[in-house]
Amino acid sequence: MDISNRIRGFQASPIRRLSPYARAAKERGIKVYHLNIGQPDIKSPVEAIKAIHNYPNEIIAYGESDGDMELRKALVKYYHDNVGVDISVDDVLITTGGSEAILFSLMTLCDPGDEVIVPEPYYTNVHSFARMANVSIVSVTSLLEDNFALPPLKTIEEKITSKTRAILLNSPNNPTGHIYSPKELETILKMCEDHDIFLIVDEVYREFCYDGLSFTSILKYEQYAERVICIDSVSKRFSMCGARVGALISRNRNVIRETLKLSQARLCSPTVEQHASLAAFSAPPEYLESVKAEYEKRRNFIVKSLHSIPGVKCARPNGAFYLIARLPVEDAEDFAIFMLRDFDYKGETVMLAPAEGFYESKDLGRDQVRIAYVLNTDDLAKACTCLKEGLKAYNSRSN
Repeated sequence: MDISNRIRGFQASPIRRLSPYARAAKERGIKVYHLNIGQPDIKSPVEAIKAIHNYPNEIIAYGESDGDMELRKALVKYYHDNVGVDISVDDVLITTGGSEAILFSLMTLCDPGDEVIVPEPYYTNVHSFARMANVSIVSVTSLLEDNFALPPLKTIEEKITSKTRAILLNSPNNPTGHIYSPKELETILKMCEDHDIFLIVDEVYREFCYDGLSFTSILKYEQYAERVICIDSVSKRFSMCGARVGALISRNRNVIRETLKLSQARLCSPTVEQHASLAAFSAPPEYLESVKAEYEKRRNFIVKSLHSIPGVKCARPNGAFYLIARLPVEDAEDFAIFMLRDFDYKGETVMLAPAEGFYESKDLGRDQVRIAYVLNTDDLAKACTCLKEGLKAYNSRSN
């Protein structure tokens, strides 16, 4: 029996596909510093943990397909108080993580064969979401040398065809840390209006903007409300990645109504985790303030440390908690495997995510890695030492 050509067309996750090598290293007694995945070591809000321990119901029952009403109300309040926009509960659809919200957006807006424009490098799982929806990604390339700023907007407009249904942005960006300016957003929105297409913006890292920069939500542009979808999640904001609770937000009621048809296919998002997410929104403001300050400290540390390693170049991210680094190697994936399979420094090594899978264009990112600076600075220091020594060993062996 054979498998489908469709599934053969999916790429293995560059974030996770080296996991067997990491497991084998750990079985040999090697400590592995995981810089490959955005799993923070920061504690979730105590309010969320207590809510799980004190879950009040005797049955973990099905919830509503569009999400727990109290959680939707909490999101409405959060957007009013923290984002400066007014939405209603009818604009909010709770999803199984932000990932499902992106997939649902593509399936709701696009027919098979349609196209979505995405700046690259981009969150690699979007490639799989597009394959699931039978949608083609059309990429526009941003460069490390330009600190991954958005290329000239005319470059995006030149990619729009009769098959284009949407532009998909991520701000602050995973994997580059770029934050879209109000001027960029407004120009892209006008472009979407001119060509009668949608704009989807993944804003799950909105709290994490550094160097005094502020964040502008796409929901602030009410005049374009009918063509805007906002993606949200508790995963990164509250360090609750495993809860798998996200949201699709749009003032376009037709989009919400039609997307609900997809939501019914998985019946509901996780019940207990929605209960915990509701509690997380009651955490004091100091929680997010301290988390932001910690990530900015880590950003400063990792950028300085990487710049001290001969041959390594990286952009300075303005937000989120990722960066793209260029290594003095020809094949970053081969090097990442070497670090796990063949190398350790004093019993320790590093797991990296090869960046080639974060690009749609071929032959880009081959010498780059994505680094998630989600570990404390002591661990980041040890990881960077491992990286420095590993590069010496790898290039010495290659020569």
